[in-house]
Amino acid sequence: MSGIDDLPPLREVIRRHDLAARKSLGQNFLLDLNLTSKIARQAGDLTNCDVLEIGPGPGGLTRGLLASGARKVLAIEKDRRCLPALAEIAAAYPGRLQVIEGDALQVDPLAHLTPPIRIAANLPYNVGTELLVRWLTPDTWPPFWQNLTLMFQREVAERIVAQPGSKAYGRLAILAQWRCEARIAMSLPPEAFTPAPKVSSAVVHLTALPEPRFEADAGVLSRVVAAAFNQRRKMLRASLKGQAPDIEARLRAAGIAPTDRAEQVSLEGFCALAREIAKG
Repeated sequence: MSGIDDLPPLREVIRRHDLAARKSLGQNFLLDLNLTSKIARQAGDLTNCDVLEIGPGPGGLTRGLLASGARKVLAIEKDRRCLPALAEIAAAYPGRLQVIEGDALQVDPLAHLTPPIRIAANLPYNVGTELLVRWLTPDTWPPFWQNLTLMFQREVAERIVAQPGSKAYGRLAILAQWRCEARIAMSLPPEAFTPAPKVSSAVVHLTALPEPRFEADAGVLSRVVAAAFNQRRKMLRASLKGQAPDIEARLRAAGIAPTDRAEQVSLEGFCALAREIAKG
């Protein structure tokens, strides 16, 4: 018995089902159910919410989410070795856990979820950033989710909450902070995981804002920010010259010095520039 439910401890589950973590799948299992419950609580009151979880593995966070009262958890798992362990959790929480075997980059979860929806995951390292960018850049806003509670390598977490002037500040910070409140909710050392990764991890909590902080066309903003940070050592008049023939005038109209570099420009500044470039 584990302490949060009547199921066995995760180490026993992993041994019984022979679930050694696979590097090829970006797996690092979090086995302390007290920690997984603490992460689940960062997502807020789940009693009236469906929760999407990516890469549940042996189900540590899954159990934390269900024990915290989630109305339903939809878990998408690519590694079929984990399915029997997840089936045991589903049996212990009748009608509250649905498991889909598949690649989270290819599965559309919305047919299986009822709003309000939240997303919580110890994301596999090899797809975490790509999934986050997808969730931050839907065609319409607000998105289908209320908040995201996601574990990343500490370096990625710091990029999400970074401020102008720091080395971590870049496209990810702009995309996250334009439409969300973003904060680091907790940090975890390598030894919390099996196997222990070489880097520390952190849980980031992002809450969707009703509308973006500043007016801008999402496509134009994304394009401008990508061009600026792809050549972040260059002055903006050089890195953005392909965005408009009169880029220096557009920069000045947005209140940005053409000799500035990308990391010096605030979110508000990039949004102003996107509006200027969108004028055509």
